[in-house]
Amino acid sequence: MSAMSATPKKSLKLFSGTNHPELAEEVAKQLDVTVTPQAAYQFANGEIFVRYDESVRGCDAFVIQSHSSPLNDAIMEQLIMVDALKRASAKRITAVVPFYGYARQDKKHKGREPISARLMADLFKTAGADRIMTVDLHTDQIQGFFDGPVDHLMAQKMLASYVSETYADEKITVVSPDSGRVRVAEKWADDLGGTPLAFIHKTRDPSKPNQVVANRVVGDVEGRVCILVDDMIDTGGTITKATEQLLESGAKAVIIAATHAVLSGPAVERLENSGAKEVVLTNTLPIPDEMQFSNLRVLSIAPLVAEAIHQVFEDGSVTSLFNGQA
Repeated sequence: MSAMSATPKKSLKLFSGTNHPELAEEVAKQLDVTVTPQAAYQFANGEIFVRYDESVRGCDAFVIQSHSSPLNDAIMEQLIMVDALKRASAKRITAVVPFYGYARQDKKHKGREPISARLMADLFKTAGADRIMTVDLHTDQIQGFFDGPVDHLMAQKMLASYVSETYADEKITVVSPDSGRVRVAEKWADDLGGTPLAFIHKTRDPSKPNQVVANRVVGDVEGRVCILVDDMIDTGGTITKATEQLLESGAKAVIIAATHAVLSGPAVERLENSGAKEVVLTNTLPIPDEMQFSNLRVLSIAPLVAEAIHQVFEDGSVTSLFNGQA
Protein backbone atom coordinates (compact mmCIF):
# COMPACT_ATOMS: atom_id res chain seq x y z
CA MET A 1 0.00 0.00 0.00
CA SER A 2 2.83 2.41 0.81
CA ALA A 3 4.30 1.89 -2.66
CA MET A 4 0.94 2.74 -4.22
CA SER A 5 0.53 5.97 -2.22
CA ALA A 6 4.11 7.21 -2.74
CA THR A 7 4.38 10.45 -4.70
CA PRO A 8 5.77 9.60 -8.18
CA LYS A 9 9.10 11.16 -9.05
CA LYS A 10 8.81 14.10 -11.43
CA SER A 11 10.28 13.45 -14.86
CA LEU A 12 11.53 16.15 -17.25
CA LYS A 13 11.56 15.18 -20.92
CA LEU A 14 12.86 17.34 -23.73
CA PHE A 15 11.55 16.94 -27.28
CA SER A 16 12.95 18.55 -30.42
CA GLY A 17 11.35 19.45 -33.72
CA THR A 18 13.40 18.93 -36.86
CA ASN A 19 14.03 22.60 -37.70
CA HIS A 20 16.76 23.47 -35.17
CA PRO A 21 18.01 20.31 -33.44
CA GLU A 22 21.37 21.94 -32.61
CA LEU A 23 19.70 24.36 -30.19
CA ALA A 24 17.73 21.53 -28.56
CA GLU A 25 20.96 19.54 -28.08
CA GLU A 26 22.62 22.58 -26.48
CA VAL A 27 19.67 23.05 -24.11
CA ALA A 28 19.70 19.33 -23.26
CA LYS A 29 23.41 19.52 -22.43
CA GLN A 30 22.78 22.49 -20.12
CA LEU A 31 20.01 20.54 -18.35
CA ASP A 32 22.04 17.31 -18.26
CA VAL A 33 19.29 15.36 -20.05
CA THR A 34 19.05 13.80 -23.51
CA VAL A 35 16.56 14.74 -26.23
CA THR A 36 13.83 12.09 -26.24
CA PRO A 37 14.16 9.92 -29.37
CA GLN A 38 11.33 10.00 -31.88
CA ALA A 39 10.37 9.10 -35.42
CA ALA A 40 9.47 12.20 -37.45
CA TYR A 41 8.96 12.37 -41.19
CA GLN A 42 6.74 13.67 -43.96
CA PHE A 43 4.57 11.53 -46.19
CA ALA A 44 4.77 11.97 -49.97
CA ASN A 45 1.94 14.53 -49.92
CA GLY A 46 3.64 16.66 -47.22
CA GLU A 47 1.66 15.42 -44.21
CA ILE A 48 3.78 15.26 -41.03
CA PHE A 49 4.04 12.24 -38.74
CA VAL A 50 5.60 12.03 -35.25
CA ARG A 51 5.86 9.10 -32.83
CA TYR A 52 7.92 8.98 -29.63
CA ASP A 53 10.15 5.96 -29.06
CA GLU A 54 9.53 5.73 -25.31
CA SER A 55 6.75 6.27 -22.78
CA VAL A 56 5.91 9.89 -21.95
CA ARG A 57 3.12 9.16 -19.46
CA GLY A 58 3.14 11.56 -16.50
CA CYS A 59 6.19 13.51 -17.68
CA ASP A 60 6.78 17.27 -17.69
CA ALA A 61 7.26 17.73 -21.45
CA PHE A 62 9.13 20.58 -23.13
CA VAL A 63 8.81 20.70 -26.93
CA ILE A 64 11.42 22.91 -28.61
CA GLN A 65 10.82 24.13 -32.13
CA SER A 66 11.89 27.40 -33.74
CA HIS A 67 9.58 28.65 -36.43
CA SER A 68 12.18 28.96 -39.15
CA SER A 69 11.73 28.37 -42.87
CA PRO A 70 9.77 26.40 -43.99
CA LEU A 71 7.82 28.17 -41.26
CA ASN A 72 4.40 26.56 -41.69
CA ASP A 73 5.92 23.07 -41.63
CA ALA A 74 7.76 23.97 -38.41
CA ILE A 75 4.57 25.20 -36.74
CA MET A 76 2.52 22.20 -37.87
CA GLU A 77 5.19 19.75 -36.71
CA GLN A 78 5.27 21.34 -33.24
CA LEU A 79 1.47 21.25 -32.98
CA ILE A 80 1.45 17.56 -33.94
CA MET A 81 4.21 16.85 -31.39
CA VAL A 82 2.13 18.55 -28.67
CA ASP A 83 -0.96 16.59 -29.72
CA ALA A 84 0.97 13.30 -29.58
CA LEU A 85 2.15 14.12 -26.04
CA LYS A 86 -1.37 15.05 -24.91
CA ARG A 87 -2.78 11.77 -26.25
CA ALA A 88 0.07 9.81 -24.62
CA SER A 89 -0.81 11.24 -21.17
CA ALA A 90 2.06 13.67 -20.59
CA LYS A 91 1.33 15.48 -17.31
CA ARG A 92 2.20 19.01 -18.48
CA ILE A 93 3.24 20.25 -21.93
CA THR A 94 5.27 23.41 -22.54
CA ALA A 95 5.74 24.59 -26.13
CA VAL A 96 9.22 26.17 -26.24
CA VAL A 97 9.17 28.56 -29.19
CA PRO A 98 12.44 30.55 -29.38
CA PHE A 99 11.05 32.41 -32.41
CA TYR A 100 7.23 32.73 -32.49
CA GLY A 101 5.90 32.64 -36.05
CA TYR A 102 3.35 35.23 -37.22
CA ALA A 103 4.26 37.54 -34.31
CA ARG A 104 4.22 40.57 -36.61
CA GLN A 105 0.53 39.95 -37.40
CA ASP A 106 -0.57 40.99 -33.91
CA LYS A 107 -3.24 43.53 -34.85
CA LYS A 108 -5.34 44.71 -37.77
CA HIS A 109 -3.79 47.57 -39.74
CA LYS A 110 -6.68 47.67 -42.22
CA GLY A 111 -10.09 46.05 -42.52
CA ARG A 112 -10.46 42.38 -43.47
CA GLU A 113 -7.04 41.40 -42.09
CA PRO A 114 -6.31 38.46 -39.75
CA ILE A 115 -4.72 38.60 -36.29
CA SER A 116 -2.56 35.56 -36.96
CA ALA A 117 -0.52 35.83 -33.75
CA ARG A 118 -3.75 35.21 -31.80
CA LEU A 119 -4.65 32.29 -34.08
CA MET A 120 -1.22 30.78 -33.31
CA ALA A 121 -1.91 30.93 -29.57
CA ASP A 122 -5.33 29.30 -30.08
CA LEU A 123 -3.75 26.49 -32.12
CA PHE A 124 -1.25 25.69 -29.37
CA LYS A 125 -4.00 25.71 -26.75
CA THR A 126 -6.18 23.39 -28.87
CA ALA A 127 -3.27 21.03 -29.54
CA GLY A 128 -2.79 20.63 -25.78
CA ALA A 129 -0.03 23.01 -24.71
CA ASP A 130 -0.40 24.10 -21.08
CA ARG A 131 2.30 26.74 -21.31
CA ILE A 132 4.32 28.68 -23.90
CA MET A 133 7.94 29.72 -23.50
CA THR A 134 9.32 32.14 -26.05
CA VAL A 135 12.08 34.70 -26.58
CA ASP A 136 11.71 38.41 -27.43
CA LEU A 137 8.18 38.56 -28.85
CA HIS A 138 7.69 41.23 -31.48
CA THR A 139 5.15 42.89 -29.19
CA ASP A 140 4.52 42.21 -25.49
CA GLN A 141 0.73 41.98 -25.80
CA ILE A 142 1.01 38.63 -27.64
CA GLN A 143 1.48 37.13 -24.15
CA GLY A 144 -2.19 37.88 -23.53
CA PHE A 145 -3.33 35.93 -26.60
CA PHE A 146 -2.61 32.57 -24.90
CA ASP A 147 -5.01 31.40 -22.20
CA GLY A 148 -2.34 30.10 -19.83
CA PRO A 149 1.16 30.92 -18.59
CA VAL A 150 3.59 32.51 -21.07
CA ASP A 151 7.26 32.75 -20.14
CA HIS A 152 8.58 35.68 -22.17
CA LEU A 153 12.38 35.39 -22.05
CA MET A 154 14.59 38.34 -22.96
CA ALA A 155 17.88 38.02 -24.84
CA GLN A 156 18.63 41.70 -24.33
CA LYS A 157 20.76 41.36 -21.18
CA MET A 158 22.94 38.72 -22.83
CA LEU A 159 23.40 40.87 -25.94
CA ALA A 160 24.02 44.01 -23.86
CA SER A 161 26.63 42.21 -21.72
CA TYR A 162 28.53 41.20 -24.83
CA VAL A 163 28.41 44.76 -26.19
CA SER A 164 29.47 46.38 -22.89
CA GLU A 165 32.43 43.98 -22.51
CA THR A 166 33.55 44.24 -26.14
CA TYR A 167 33.20 48.02 -26.46
CA ALA A 168 33.92 49.04 -22.86
CA ASP A 169 36.31 51.84 -23.88
CA GLU A 170 34.02 53.45 -26.47
CA LYS A 171 31.50 56.28 -26.27
CA ILE A 172 28.26 54.46 -27.01
CA THR A 173 24.87 55.64 -28.25
CA VAL A 174 21.97 53.19 -28.45
CA VAL A 175 19.91 53.65 -31.60
CA SER A 176 16.38 52.45 -32.35
CA PRO A 177 15.77 51.74 -36.05
CA ASP A 178 12.35 53.39 -35.75
CA SER A 179 10.22 55.29 -33.26
CA GLY A 180 8.27 52.15 -32.35
CA ARG A 181 11.37 50.48 -30.88
CA VAL A 182 12.43 53.39 -28.65
CA ARG A 183 11.21 51.59 -25.49
CA VAL A 184 13.48 48.63 -26.30
CA ALA A 185 16.37 51.03 -26.90
CA GLU A 186 15.70 52.68 -23.51
CA LYS A 187 16.08 49.28 -21.79
CA TRP A 188 19.33 48.75 -23.67
CA ALA A 189 20.58 52.18 -22.60
CA ASP A 190 19.81 51.30 -18.95
CA ASP A 191 21.68 47.99 -19.25
CA LEU A 192 24.67 49.81 -20.73
CA GLY A 193 24.83 52.27 -17.84
CA GLY A 194 22.64 55.10 -19.06
CA THR A 195 24.08 55.75 -22.53
CA PRO A 196 22.51 58.40 -24.81
CA LEU A 197 19.68 57.45 -27.16
CA ALA A 198 18.93 58.19 -30.81
CA PHE A 199 16.41 56.85 -33.29
CA ILE A 200 15.82 56.71 -37.02
CA HIS A 201 12.69 58.49 -38.14
CA LYS A 202 11.33 56.53 -41.08
CA THR A 203 8.26 56.53 -43.26
CA ARG A 204 6.81 53.45 -44.91
CA ASP A 205 4.33 52.76 -47.68
CA PRO A 206 1.84 50.47 -45.83
CA SER A 207 0.92 48.74 -49.11
CA LYS A 208 4.55 47.62 -49.67
CA PRO A 209 5.86 45.27 -46.94
CA ASN A 210 9.56 45.39 -45.98
CA GLN A 211 10.14 48.69 -47.82
CA VAL A 212 11.26 51.90 -46.10
CA VAL A 213 10.69 55.17 -47.93
CA ALA A 214 12.84 57.69 -46.03
CA ASN A 215 15.21 57.90 -43.05
CA ARG A 216 16.70 60.62 -40.87
CA VAL A 217 18.65 60.42 -37.60
CA VAL A 218 17.17 62.04 -34.50
CA GLY A 219 19.83 62.38 -31.77
CA ASP A 220 23.58 62.92 -31.44
CA VAL A 221 25.64 60.11 -33.00
CA GLU A 222 28.70 61.96 -34.31
CA GLY A 223 32.00 60.31 -33.30
CA ARG A 224 30.20 57.63 -31.27
CA VAL A 225 29.87 53.84 -31.55
CA CYS A 226 26.19 53.31 -32.33
CA ILE A 227 24.46 50.14 -31.10
CA LEU A 228 21.57 49.67 -33.52
CA VAL A 229 19.05 47.37 -31.77
CA ASP A 230 16.00 45.43 -32.96
CA ASP A 231 14.14 42.22 -32.13
CA MET A 232 14.67 40.61 -35.55
CA ILE A 233 16.36 41.05 -38.90
CA ASP A 234 14.29 39.77 -41.80
CA THR A 235 15.35 41.06 -45.23
CA GLY A 236 17.78 43.50 -43.60
CA GLY A 237 16.41 46.50 -45.49
CA THR A 238 15.48 48.62 -42.46
CA ILE A 239 18.62 47.88 -40.46
CA THR A 240 21.11 48.38 -43.32
CA LYS A 241 19.49 51.66 -44.41
CA ALA A 242 19.71 52.81 -40.79
CA THR A 243 23.39 51.78 -40.66
CA GLU A 244 24.17 53.81 -43.78
CA GLN A 245 22.30 56.81 -42.35
CA LEU A 246 24.24 56.62 -39.05
CA LEU A 247 27.60 56.42 -40.82
CA GLU A 248 26.62 59.36 -43.06
CA SER A 249 25.69 61.28 -39.88
CA GLY A 250 29.22 60.84 -38.49
CA ALA A 251 28.98 57.70 -36.37
CA LYS A 252 32.42 56.25 -35.57
CA ALA A 253 31.10 52.69 -36.02
CA VAL A 254 27.80 50.82 -36.06
CA ILE A 255 27.15 47.57 -34.18
CA ILE A 256 23.89 45.84 -35.16
CA ALA A 257 22.38 43.76 -32.34
CA ALA A 258 19.20 41.70 -32.69
CA THR A 259 17.72 38.52 -31.26
CA HIS A 260 16.16 36.74 -34.22
CA ALA A 261 18.13 36.03 -37.41
CA VAL A 262 15.27 35.54 -39.89
CA LEU A 263 17.65 36.57 -42.71
CA SER A 264 15.31 36.28 -45.70
CA GLY A 265 16.29 36.93 -49.32
CA PRO A 266 19.11 39.47 -49.69
CA ALA A 267 19.68 39.91 -45.92
CA VAL A 268 23.11 38.24 -45.68
CA GLU A 269 24.54 40.20 -48.59
CA ARG A 270 23.05 43.44 -47.26
CA LEU A 271 24.45 42.92 -43.75
CA GLU A 272 27.90 41.95 -44.96
CA ASN A 273 28.10 45.05 -47.17
CA SER A 274 26.28 47.43 -44.80
CA GLY A 275 29.39 48.99 -43.29
CA ALA A 276 28.46 47.68 -39.80
CA LYS A 277 31.54 46.74 -37.79
CA GLU A 278 29.75 43.77 -36.24
CA VAL A 279 26.34 42.09 -36.47
CA VAL A 280 25.50 40.38 -33.14
CA LEU A 281 22.65 37.86 -33.27
CA THR A 282 21.47 34.88 -31.23
CA ASN A 283 20.73 31.32 -32.33
CA THR A 284 16.96 31.38 -31.66
CA LEU A 285 16.81 30.52 -35.37
CA PRO A 286 19.31 28.30 -37.20
CA ILE A 287 21.99 30.16 -39.16
CA PRO A 288 23.40 27.57 -41.59
CA ASP A 289 26.98 27.75 -42.87
CA GLU A 290 25.95 29.29 -46.20
CA MET A 291 24.38 32.22 -44.29
CA GLN A 292 27.42 32.98 -42.15
CA PHE A 293 29.33 36.16 -43.03
CA SER A 294 32.54 37.87 -41.99
CA ASN A 295 31.20 40.43 -39.48
CA LEU A 296 28.67 38.07 -37.85
CA ARG A 297 28.82 37.12 -34.16
CA VAL A 298 26.30 34.54 -32.86
CA LEU A 299 25.53 34.22 -29.12
CA SER A 300 23.79 31.11 -27.80
CA ILE A 301 20.36 31.44 -26.19
CA ALA A 302 20.61 27.88 -24.82
CA PRO A 303 21.70 28.79 -21.25
CA LEU A 304 18.73 31.18 -20.84
CA VAL A 305 16.20 28.69 -22.24
CA ALA A 306 17.66 25.85 -20.14
CA GLU A 307 17.49 27.90 -16.94
CA ALA A 308 13.87 28.86 -17.67
CA ILE A 309 12.97 25.19 -18.31
CA HIS A 310 14.68 24.24 -15.05
CA GLN A 311 12.72 26.88 -13.12
CA VAL A 312 9.39 25.77 -14.63
CA PHE A 313 10.14 22.10 -13.92
CA GLU A 314 11.09 22.84 -10.30
CA ASP A 315 8.10 25.20 -9.91
CA GLY A 316 10.54 28.03 -9.33
CA SER A 317 10.40 31.64 -10.51
CA VAL A 318 11.05 32.44 -14.15
CA THR A 319 10.58 36.13 -13.31
CA SER A 320 13.72 35.93 -11.16
CA LEU A 321 15.71 35.44 -14.38
CA PHE A 322 14.90 39.06 -15.28
CA ASN A 323 15.73 40.61 -11.91
CA GLY A 324 12.05 41.05 -11.20
CA GLN A 325 11.19 42.32 -14.70
CA ALA A 326 8.89 39.78 -16.35
